[in-house]
Amino acid sequence: MPHGFAEIAFTPTVKRIQEDMGSRAAYARMEDVPVPVNVRLEDAEADFIQARDSMYMATVGETGWPYIQHRGGPRGFIRVLDEATLGFADFRGNRQYVSVGNLQTNDRVSIFFMDYPNRRRLKLFGRARVIGSEQAEILARLEVPDYRARVERGILISVSGFDWNCPQHITERFSAADAAV
Repeated sequence: MPHGFAEIAFTPTVKRIQEDMGSRAAYARMEDVPVPVNVRLEDAEADFIQARDSMYMATVGETGWPYIQHRGGPRGFIRVLDEATLGFADFRGNRQYVSVGNLQTNDRVSIFFMDYPNRRRLKLFGRARVIGSEQAEILARLEVPDYRARVERGILISVSGFDWNCPQHITERFSAADAAV
């Protein structure tokens, strides 16, 4: 697995389209590396992830349809537990449980971590599992002190691959906290 993200994302059909559109040679170089890359989080990825106050997570349900959900909390609610594992407390929300339900039958996730003010994006593929009170020690590592939301469960994600993305079409946006600085 030379490039974690490319190995997953660049299917034979995607490669054919890249070839047709003239970008295949550049992406082939990305895949042709002697040691695996973008499968273990380094300091740059860990710092970026832990500075986020939200993310977008996609799961796939039993019908085959993808579902994208925004997950938010205070900065740092997403924890990098080690170079291959992320986790976050799953706060009580609208109680539809679509992502949690999808993860019962398909553990694959795709996550976008966005930094709108600096026009940066980290894309990540992984496999997720839901944990509950039976894993109290890990769940305690995911809790966010002084945040009023109720934690219903934790979600752990084993990183399969990731890639930083071009800022070309990321529109700058600023949260109230960003604007106050």
